[in-house]
Amino acid sequence: MKFTDMYFNREERFSLGVEETSGKFYVSFPVKNDMIEYEEYYEIDHAQFDLFQRNLSAALAFVTRCRRRELDELLIQKPGSRRGTAI
Repeated sequence: MKFTDMYFNREERFSLGVEETSGKFYVSFPVKNDMIEYEEYYEIDHAQFDLFQRNLSAALAFVTRCRRRELDELLIQKPGSRRGTAI
């Protein structure tokens, strides 16, 4: 998989982009466990991708739900047994 960020919000620590192989849009943010830091990627549709670039409040509401693990069904890559927590 090749994840390409198209938008990044440094203050809120999330990005929007497209996975090049599948063409899926995503929201990602950093997480860490006791060994490493990595990104979690949540699939969004094109309309959400466009909305989240224009509307920070909508993006943050979605990212907050992802960070709380409320939208795990949207994870593009399923985490292992040592899943990290949002940074």
